[in-house]
Amino acid sequence: MKDVTRELWAKQDQHKDDHWRLFRAISEWTDIETVLYPGSFVDIAPSFLWPSVTYLDSDRRAETFFSDRSGVKEIIRTHRGSPRSPKLDFIRADYTLPFDLPERSFDFLISLYAGFVSEHCSKYLKVGGTLLVNSSHGDAAMATLDPAYQLAAVVITRSGDYRIDDQDLDAFLIPKTPVEITPEYLHERGKGILYTRSPFAYLFRRIS
Repeated sequence: MKDVTRELWAKQDQHKDDHWRLFRAISEWTDIETVLYPGSFVDIAPSFLWPSVTYLDSDRRAETFFSDRSGVKEIIRTHRGSPRSPKLDFIRADYTLPFDLPERSFDFLISLYAGFVSEHCSKYLKVGGTLLVNSSHGDAAMATLDPAYQLAAVVITRSGDYRIDDQDLDAFLIPKTPVEITPEYLHERGKGILYTRSPFAYLFRRIS
């Protein structure tokens, strides 16, 4: 493994295996085979659990990281506890621009701290697929405006552990301050909406 690969992973994994625990909770809640992760940087935790992940980021450091195929596979093998390597691809691109992937081809779309992923990449998610999104940059609010999505569950975290809650969902996504939420408002605001209840993230199902 190259030193730069090790250093970038150590920076990503500062909260030891945090995203592994997050994705493991989701994997126990729903079946997932194919994953699209725009704005991934070097977060390869999805590959610890799922057999096929496409990572997408415009950062040159991410490109450098993923170019060390043997080093990346070594990290994955260490966490999966299996000699078999899952399929992974990296695309260096700005996800807000068109890129060459078939539409409706992924089971799972990840939007974590990367802007309006749902606005630009939902077309790549299968009907029946799942969007994971947090409130950072307003993307959770953006997903609520899309009639193709329905809130399916929320992600609750406590003391570094994650659980999925799909009960009483009407109690979530209620703004603390009444405001008309529009795409234009969210773009201008550039940050998340303050809700009366604040889980770590939301899981939306694509219904159309």
